[in-house]
Amino acid sequence: MGVQNSLLPGLRHVTKQLAQLLLLVLLLWMLFFLVVFTYFTDSQVNQPHKITTFNSESEHSTYVQHSSRAIMASHNSHWRLYADRKGPFQHRQVFQPPRAREEFYFRNFGERHPRARKYLRKPPRSGYSDDYFSNDWSVVRGLWKGQVSSKMLNHRLQQALKDHVHSNKHNVLYKGQRKANKSVEEMLCQMKRQAQLRTLDGSEQPFAHLGFKQLASSKLQKMYTTCAVVTSAGAILNSSLGREIDSHDAVLRFNAAPYKGYEKDVGSKTTIRIMNSQILANPKHNFSSNLLYKDITLVAWDPAPYNIDLHKWYQQPDYDLFTPYINHRKNFPEQPFYILHPSFIWKLWDIVQSNTMENIQPNPPSSGFIGIVMMMNFCEEVHVYEYIPSMRQSNLCHYHEKYYDAACTFGAYHPLLYEKLLIKRMSTASEKDLKKKGKVTLPGFSKINCPL
Repeated sequence: MGVQNSLLPGLRHVTKQLAQLLLLVLLLWMLFFLVVFTYFTDSQVNQPHKITTFNSESEHSTYVQHSSRAIMASHNSHWRLYADRKGPFQHRQVFQPPRAREEFYFRNFGERHPRARKYLRKPPRSGYSDDYFSNDWSVVRGLWKGQVSSKMLNHRLQQALKDHVHSNKHNVLYKGQRKANKSVEEMLCQMKRQAQLRTLDGSEQPFAHLGFKQLASSKLQKMYTTCAVVTSAGAILNSSLGREIDSHDAVLRFNAAPYKGYEKDVGSKTTIRIMNSQILANPKHNFSSNLLYKDITLVAWDPAPYNIDLHKWYQQPDYDLFTPYINHRKNFPEQPFYILHPSFIWKLWDIVQSNTMENIQPNPPSSGFIGIVMMMNFCEEVHVYEYIPSMRQSNLCHYHEKYYDAACTFGAYHPLLYEKLLIKRMSTASEKDLKKKGKVTLPGFSKINCPL
């Protein structure tokens, strides 16, 4: 008994040590499992993707074709219904893309500004290495100098460009000449000759048969002395440009970009608002009732095939803009409302391609570029804010939404880089205005004198 009693304390001590050792091993194993799980989760999230190459027309119509103007539109496309229609539109489907396809595309190339926290991309911390955000400032400096190339873009944007050139979903076949070293006069005169504004007037089929001529607003022809084009870029925040913007005779804004709460930076005056077709088609924007679209001139656009097949465009628009347009014209006949003719859109693309030796994305130009050239048609002088980034440049896509992506500035789907290079080369703004305000100044067509 004495011996047993003397051994008990030792056994208890050994048992306690074994229990502690087992607990330590268990904790280490749990820590190892957590590290491995975190590693594989992060690798899945950060895995770069490529745009799928589509092999059938049906796949084109359900995915590739429906991401075209995502840079300037808003999030949340859960809807998969058919719009109530009357008359000739009752059998045509409103495109309502499945959420999965949209998230796949925008997760990779960011040409949308979703609020969905799942895909919210935040700016990198100091020292953080991510090729999606690399080289940004070298591209900005290149734009300031008017000397940029797609080779200056980060790897993902270069790959996006290559994938879009390869997919060529609009069947673009450019046969024009290319010249990368045109003089300012040559570029401006080319723009004046080839980019005369054209809107849908209902004189062509199938729109003539459908009665569009009776709905069309009178021709856009009012002239302004000075005009401001206010982009939605995040870099305009903290610019204090609002007063200068409002001092212009006419102000152009884009899509659903608000001004309330941002007046100090973006001003409050709105004369014209240009919208991609998703703004009209997506119920989220409440196009028919939202005060953002009241008491101003409205201009909408949607890409047609490069060969300007109006019948196919009417049957398969990117988003159905025709039904909302008809309803709006009937309900508010006094409000000027126009749809840009697809030939105008693709002529702008031709101009951009003709001024570079590189193959640009065979997709429609951005709303920004379309809006700038549109204003050159009826303004003596056009001042564009934060289209070419200022020293405030960041990867914040839009000033009114917390979403970060370099594609919003340099392009993935749209040929943004080449558009901006062309605008910079035509600009008469000072280096100070460009770097401090992000402002470029362009003469309107009425002030461009060209040789006969």
